[in-house]
Amino acid sequence: MAESKKYRDRIYIVKDIILTLSEYGELNQTSLFSFCGLNITKHKEILNNLEENDIIQRIETVEGKRIITIFKVTPKGMNFCHEILEPYEQLFPRSGKSESSVNLGCLFFV
Repeated sequence: MAESKKYRDRIYIVKDIILTLSEYGELNQTSLFSFCGLNITKHKEILNNLEENDIIQRIETVEGKRIITIFKVTPKGMNFCHEILEPYEQLFPRSGKSESSVNLGCLFFV
């Protein structure tokens, strides 16, 4: 029987992009997609969306006949990751992570 491919929700792809950029400071497009395990053709829309919302910054420089595209995470992107994405992952952990690590004590309603 064929092994199914692992699927990552878009929100986890966004978090991986932000954390990878924060770890390395800045990366060119090829390195970013490689480190995040993404396909340039399939996932370029996500980068464009993040840039439109000021989560990441695109810097293009010309080297000879080539245009080098570098990406950096913005302060707004880091804030978004800490305030939105990390709490989301605590409530809805990625498949394969232990459910016992989720703290549900904050879910009591008064």
